[in-house]
Amino acid sequence: MKKLTLLIPALVIAAAIGLSSLFIVDERENVLVLQFGQIRQVRTEPGLGVRIPLIQEVVRYDARILGLQTQPLEVTPLDDRRLVVDAFARWRINEVERFRQAVGTEGVRAAQIRIERILNAAIREVLGSVPSTAVLSENRTSLMNRIRDIARREGQSLGVDVIDVRLTRTDLPEQNLEATYARMRAEREREAADEIARGNEAAQRVRALADRTVVELVSSARREAEIIRGEADAERNRIYADAFGRDAEFFAFTRSLTSYERALTGANSSMVLSPDSEFFQFLRTDGMDLSATQTLQPSGEGADAETDEPAE
Repeated sequence: MKKLTLLIPALVIAAAIGLSSLFIVDERENVLVLQFGQIRQVRTEPGLGVRIPLIQEVVRYDARILGLQTQPLEVTPLDDRRLVVDAFARWRINEVERFRQAVGTEGVRAAQIRIERILNAAIREVLGSVPSTAVLSENRTSLMNRIRDIARREGQSLGVDVIDVRLTRTDLPEQNLEATYARMRAEREREAADEIARGNEAAQRVRALADRTVVELVSSARREAEIIRGEADAERNRIYADAFGRDAEFFAFTRSLTSYERALTGANSSMVLSPDSEFFQFLRTDGMDLSATQTLQPSGEGADAETDEPAE
């Protein structure tokens, strides 16, 4: 019984030591087994591994593709026009043993700092050999590929593989933006002024053409009106002349009556004329002879209407 009491704790301790000597390698990671800081095992395949408890330790590194966003970097292209550039890189650990030797115990964090330095140097080297127009253009894939190749070559010493590099921003420095915007604004204002001037010129031409058309139409209408008025006056004069030619005395009589009507119209009309004036020749008794007065009388009255009194 006493031996059984001592055996159970020993079995528990042995089981714990046995379990602690085992470790699992995930398919998304690489594993190093270190003994006093020295690499004893490198496990890149998923499965179950064995280590010596309390002597060996397991260090895990992510085997997936990692991303790195660099800080904005000011570069000077070939035409001495400063630009602010930042990039995004995708990388992964392809040689975990070399990676451990290069970055030590700090792991991925130290690797990202060193990769960013490599990228910054590659960006300065590549973009400094081309003009700024090539950097700002949409067709800059060749520049990014050159940066990637340089970073990949330099990253081999870290045990990493730089898969891709992309320039995410290429802008002018903040102090140059206002000057650039002012120049762009001046150019747009000049173009707008040119368009306005051309529009005003076209409007003047249209307005002048319309004014000339109005003058021509009005002149033509007036000319036609004068022609029609002249023809009407001629027709009127012809009718008057024809009427006057038929009966001159009756024509004079009607014209005198019209003159009387126009002269004596109104409540406060005054005229100063000589009694024997020709204006009143048809108002006097001897203005027309008796035979003419009898002629103007209606035919139904006959000879009985004859009198020595003049017709009213």
